Amino acid sequence: MDLLSDLLRQAGLRRRLLNLRRLSPATALRFPCDRSIGLHVVRQGQVYVHAPALDEPLALQAGDIAVMARGCTHIVSTLPMLDAASVEPIECNAEDMDGGVAAPMSAPPSPGATTVISGAWQLWNPPVHPFFAQMPAWFVLRGEASQRFDALSLGLGLLEEELQKRGLGADTVVHALLDVVFTYALRRMVQERGAAETGWSQAVHDPHVGRALALLHADSAQPWTLQALAQRCGVSRTTLAERFRDAMGDTPLNYLRTLRMQQAMRLLTETEQHLEHIALAVGYQDAFSFSKVFKRTVGVAPRDFRRRDAQEQDHPWRFRAAT
Repeated sequence: MDLLSDLLRQAGLRRRLLNLRRLSPATALRFPCDRSIGLHVVRQGQVYVHAPALDEPLALQAGDIAVMARGCTHIVSTLPMLDAASVEPIECNAEDMDGGVAAPMSAPPSPGATTVISGAWQLWNPPVHPFFAQMPAWFVLRGEASQRFDALSLGLGLLEEELQKRGLGADTVVHALLDVVFTYALRRMVQERGAAETGWSQAVHDPHVGRALALLHADSAQPWTLQALAQRCGVSRTTLAERFRDAMGDTPLNYLRTLRMQQAMRLLTETEQHLEHIALAVGYQDAFSFSKVFKRTVGVAPRDFRRRDAQEQDHPWRFRAAT
């Protein structure tokens, strides 16, 4: 079971390439990404990210990748200080995001140019999975710390080449490469944070806890008990409970409930199934017990959640195509 891919899918992730752009001191890029995870890749030059959660602008050099895990409206500029009188923010609007691959640059970037590749992966409804809560607001992968010919660097090179040339099949190639870069960045984040702190990123590296997580993700509708889960993991109930709590800060059955609710949110937004069918699909015997847990976890009843989501389907910032 690929845990990272599964939790991203269950969270209803939608992807858009925002653009490959050149920046000048007279312009800046404004990203209205309140409901997204995003990244900025600096290919040439130096830029600064201006965001509400940052005490000071985030300085990025060529080769750096900044991952935004807390959706927010932010600005990318070549200037460390923004001056409204001299900087014109360029909106990355819905047409940019829905228009597919950006048009190729008319000529290769000059040696002194500043170029940035940006992408967004939308989570329209706030996810309940703990992985997203544990992600830092901003995570930076420094180019100087990366190996020149590692998979991430090679993927970035191919992505930039496709964006500049836009040959036959560019839409397919670019979106696939964008997902590759995004996944490698998340993988690196999980590795670095898992070594430093308690949480999902650490839990996946524990052989017994990781096994338990894989079993729960593979069949969350099964009526799991701690005893049954421990037997499948080859340890006692006490050992699994302690190791799970030490790594995750929670119990296996609480994690299972959260996983079921995340799956239910996706089914409510992507299908027209009746509540009874959704309840059975995520592991509950009836719609009443399912609705009770859903409201306690998400904050609204399933019908109200579905109604609200349907009303927001035509929101101009909502991504419509599936990944």
